[in-house]
Amino acid sequence: MRFVIIGAGRVGLRTARVLREEGHEVTLVEYDEAKVRRARGQDFEVVQGDGSREENLEEAGVHRADALGALTGDLNVNFAACMIAKHHGCRTIMRIDEDYREEIYRKYADEVDDVIYPERLGAMGAKNALLGGTIRAIADIAQHLQVVELTITDEAPVRGYTISELQLPANATLLAFGKAGHQLAIPTEDESLETGDRLVVLADFDVLSDVRQILVGESPDRAVSADGGIVDQIPDAANDGEHDGGN
Repeated sequence: MRFVIIGAGRVGLRTARVLREEGHEVTLVEYDEAKVRRARGQDFEVVQGDGSREENLEEAGVHRADALGALTGDLNVNFAACMIAKHHGCRTIMRIDEDYREEIYRKYADEVDDVIYPERLGAMGAKNALLGGTIRAIADIAQHLQVVELTITDEAPVRGYTISELQLPANATLLAFGKAGHQLAIPTEDESLETGDRLVVLADFDVLSDVRQILVGESPDRAVSADGGIVDQIPDAANDGEHDGGN
């Protein structure tokens, strides 16, 4: 496939390298001269110029591209590039920074095919490393919806149950199942749940703590944060008579 990447910074250049390693054709568009030299030094085809200008995208071959990734740190450049690419029939992927407000996100997300948050993706990998082997975030499907992979532990309340006996919360769905040491597959009702087995679940953030309690046996004094991570629940100072004097 052929891709045009706007921005040869850390995110854009790394994405271009991954695509090229998989055999795809990539052209970068970058304004900054130092970044252009670095990308060309890695044997990438680079158009030097503003990624929000149609003539530069045309020079990069946007009319022949399968998709355009607008991956600069400038939201306005990214959005303009996506609008031009959409006019040429490209799939459009736009980078947006984590600190943009929800209404701004919705405004732009409705106009492009997909939105990515590099900071959130990096945080997801760090979270998985911190949580260890019993739970792993796979993907964010929507703002409050995540796909997670969980591993049955000795403490799991469902250990010894079958798939047909498994009852997840209303806003959670089992997508795949794999016995310990085997590949994931479509779950079958008579499969038993034993220590080391893996389940892939699509769940709303609001019920992730319940899913973990059922499948992993997580202690009830821990909860799920808004981004799907685990946080300790702090007792209400008004109830326990204690007060934390600092931040």
